[in-house]
Amino acid sequence: MPRINLLPWREEERKKRQRDFMIALGGALVAAVVCVAATVLAYSQMIDYQRARNTRLENEIVELEKSISEIDDLERQKERLLARMEIIEQLQRSRPEVVHLFDEITRNLPEGVHLLTLRQTGSTVTLTGIAQSSTRVSALMRRIDESEWLTEPGVDKVETTESGSARQAEFVVNLKQVTFDEDEESER
Repeated sequence: MPRINLLPWREEERKKRQRDFMIALGGALVAAVVCVAATVLAYSQMIDYQRARNTRLENEIVELEKSISEIDDLERQKERLLARMEIIEQLQRSRPEVVHLFDEITRNLPEGVHLLTLRQTGSTVTLTGIAQSSTRVSALMRRIDESEWLTEPGVDKVETTESGSARQAEFVVNLKQVTFDEDEESER
């Protein structure tokens, strides 16, 4: 027997379309939630990864800053040691100069001249003394001028005083000590 559909076919078709629409809407909603969840998860993993990198970089920066401060301390210590070495070398070079100074002063001191003080500031030497006359002070100046270790003699004061029946000249003379390099000194 042939089958006859007495139900309205449009009504059934509408229900089927509504059901298919709801299934598709549910599927789209589930797919959207899955996409959003996957996106949030991916971004949270990227943020965690970047935070881990930042933390590692910050730790490395702290280590590098410690190393830099240690290097700076070593540089300052090196500079102090180099300054000390320079001072020691300068003292080593100037050690024979004192001997030459005293030797030249005793050689160039004319008879009748007595030194009371000798003061050295850098390469400038100040002699204070008493001479029998001002001509003896002049002789001292000429001898200093001819010396190879002493130069630029200059008189600050010559004052003639009487001590009992004798006259004497009190004087202050400034001069410069010549410094030679070790090479020049070994040639002499």
